[in-house]
Amino acid sequence: MINKLIKAVEDKGLRKEPLQFEIGDTVDVHSRILEGDKERIQIFQGVVIARRSSGMRESFTVRRIVAGEGVERTFPTNSPKIAKLEVVRHGTVRRAKLYYLRDRVGKSTRLVERRPTKKSAAK
Repeated sequence: MINKLIKAVEDKGLRKEPLQFEIGDTVDVHSRILEGDKERIQIFQGVVIARRSSGMRESFTVRRIVAGEGVERTFPTNSPKIAKLEVVRHGTVRRAKLYYLRDRVGKSTRLVERRPTKKSAAK
């Protein structure tokens, strides 16, 4: 059980609107980059292969292929450095961690797109 004092401090640092995404989704992560006194937005697009922890400590890992080489980047979910997160496509997965994608190359890294359910299509 988490101490009430620690929970109170962590609740202040949480995002007001949590990021909405799942494992297997292809996402665009817009992260703020500071260069001297200037700030710019850099987009990192890839597949979410892992999500870990909860609360203030929550983070997720995004993987993409650059010049034939796999690149993974881990982002803290509640970081103010993340300007926004856009879901490009939803992937169908059957496990919580997609580490098996590290061993795959080319078309075998693609995930089947999740189709909208009848309930969400009716809305």
